[in-house]
Amino acid sequence: MKWKKWLENWDMTSLKINAVFLEMEWNPSEPDKNAAWDLYIELLTRITTQRLDTEHGDEATALASVFSLFSTTRQIIKDNGKDCIEFTKIAIVILNQKIRPFTAKWHKISVSGGFSEEETCQSFRDELLELQNVLCIYTQMLAEMSGVEDLTGLEE
Repeated sequence: MKWKKWLENWDMTSLKINAVFLEMEWNPSEPDKNAAWDLYIELLTRITTQRLDTEHGDEATALASVFSLFSTTRQIIKDNGKDCIEFTKIAIVILNQKIRPFTAKWHKISVSGGFSEEETCQSFRDELLELQNVLCIYTQMLAEMSGVEDLTGLEE
């Protein structure tokens, strides 16, 4: 299967990826599967895929959890070595195109005291929900890559 077809299967065609890359074969190795499993578990058990109840939670803590995906993903890639290149290709794109814009915007607002305003907190939660929808799809992709049962809908 080509990368392009795999991304189409997940409705992730909005990702900006080099056309040459999209025509390459998608064939995850054992290290790819291990890395996908590691990040799958991280995403499945964080605010990244779990709804933030309007009456509970803290915006700054939620933002920190989303931001920590950068260091978590880097460590997973390092731990699984250079043979987890298929995982690395999609992880980098998701980090840079989906997570980074969110964290960059909200970090600046957070450090300037924006989370002290109810309206700003609601905007954050609305945008977090949009990101969570994307990251739920990404989590499902990781389940497929790792060859495990998808548990994203387990609690619904």
